[in-house]
Amino acid sequence: MKINWLLILRVLQCAFSIIILGLSAYVVNWYNTDILTKSPTQVNFLVAAPIISILSIAYAEIASRFVKQIYNPYVAIACDFVNAILYFAGFIALAVFLSGLFFCRGTVCAAARADTAFAAFSWAAWIASTVLTGVDIFRTRANSPTTRTRVEMKQAATSQA
Repeated sequence: MKINWLLILRVLQCAFSIIILGLSAYVVNWYNTDILTKSPTQVNFLVAAPIISILSIAYAEIASRFVKQIYNPYVAIACDFVNAILYFAGFIALAVFLSGLFFCRGTVCAAARADTAFAAFSWAAWIASTVLTGVDIFRTRANSPTTRTRVEMKQAATSQA
């Protein structure tokens, strides 16, 4: 039995997205309720990225399995790549923000640090799924009949007749 690594990555990406969304929402809530200032844009960015990721995962998995008419592998690889960029930008920006703080203690700081770590793990997972999706696209493209030249198709048609 062949292991479906892409499905395992999608489950991992979804779990990371939910964790990042929860941690980021906790930090945003702390800023908005406890110290009554705007939350940092770096944290707000990591609230938006998991939402986009969950929508991308839903498209990639549901469309490829159940609604094949709307599934396009090139859109799927573009979604994977965009998510990889989002998480790369998100975890770098939050890490730089946290390193610039004068003090960082307590549960909210621990949540922000964990948010950075999970965003980095998610970035790695999105890079891996981008590579696997690309490999799958080129494998299926090489085996599809549309890549044959017209001469090969004509020869195949005449040899069958």
